[in-house]
Amino acid sequence: MLSPPRPHRDDVLIAVSGLLGGVVLWLLGLHMQTGRPLDAPGIELVPLAVMSALALLRRSAPQTALVIGTLALVLDQFTAGNLATVLLYTDVMYAAVLYGTPAAARRIPVTTFLITVTVTIGFLAWFRSAEALLIGIVTGLVSFVPALTGVSVRNHRDAAETERLRADQTALLAEMDRAQAVTAERARMARELHDMVANHLSAIAIHSTAALSIDDPGTSRNALGVIRENSVAGLAEMRRLIGLLRTGGADPEPSISPTLGSLDALVEQHRTNAASSGLTCVLEDSRTETGPLPAPVELAAYRIVQESLTNALKHAGPGPVTVRLGQAGQRLTVRVTSVLGDRPGPRAPGSGAGLVGMQERVALLGGEFEAGPVSTGSGARIWCVRAELPVGEGSVRA
Repeated sequence: MLSPPRPHRDDVLIAVSGLLGGVVLWLLGLHMQTGRPLDAPGIELVPLAVMSALALLRRSAPQTALVIGTLALVLDQFTAGNLATVLLYTDVMYAAVLYGTPAAARRIPVTTFLITVTVTIGFLAWFRSAEALLIGIVTGLVSFVPALTGVSVRNHRDAAETERLRADQTALLAEMDRAQAVTAERARMARELHDMVANHLSAIAIHSTAALSIDDPGTSRNALGVIRENSVAGLAEMRRLIGLLRTGGADPEPSISPTLGSLDALVEQHRTNAASSGLTCVLEDSRTETGPLPAPVELAAYRIVQESLTNALKHAGPGPVTVRLGQAGQRLTVRVTSVLGDRPGPRAPGSGAGLVGMQERVALLGGEFEAGPVSTGSGARIWCVRAELPVGEGSVRA
């Protein structure tokens, strides 16, 4: 069986103070009225004791305390009366509104107001004297005013709680936004790091393996040349990225982002890297308008071509690797095809992060992306990467 909750420290203080104060008033012979039916010595201490005990229940059982306290107050009116009893009752009335149920908090002020009006009108009709207004005023001070004070304090308390919850929700949303921003920034950094360095490292891995496995001075010299070229380029890209990270992206001398105009150099570089693997890289630009596009679109298209050429270097069979650019209306089409099949010689392992990065870039711009094997008219199978990117300024979201 559950034990009743312990009274709050403030409630104990109110109960003890009210009881001691009432006893002092009784010892001093200070009464509120005379000529009452219950005039036995000390009888007014009974309602006082009951009201003091109810003060201990003002938080845990406020409505029960109010009902019993009202009966005790009525009993007090048949005795010589004690001011402490009345004051304790006003506190019980206040606590019933403040700590009671929402329904009780709405009902009690209305009920006490109606009781005050009814008592005032009733005694006016009985006494037919303006002095009857004093009874109504006292009734309102004892019942309606404490209830109204409880409503005011409760509303302020609820408003403060609402503001606290709103502040907690705002802080939670801010933390969620921060976490999402951090995640997005990490994903962006991962894409940039992969796209900038993976192609250089893939070329280094393939040509270093060739230099180790083929005992031919000419082949080794060519492989070492490609390795050195890609090492220097990769190191420069890494230094640039590290510089951006150290300055928080506020590069005092920002480097120019890759554009579609740089694809010729990119394709030529991969043509050199892939020559020993039997791959031939070709760029076909069928666009009628070759003006600049939004920077995010040009960067995404460049990175898609760069990663596709890197994948072809690692996985494609001997044959052509074709990069096609086209534009119809407000859509830029990037298409990279390579031979699907095995080839002799060394290969670099793949992790699949490149395809994920390309998909993310296209999704951020609201475009369409697909990659996979397709069949040609001659029955041969090729690997095709195709992306459609919106080129209108209003469609760029990243």
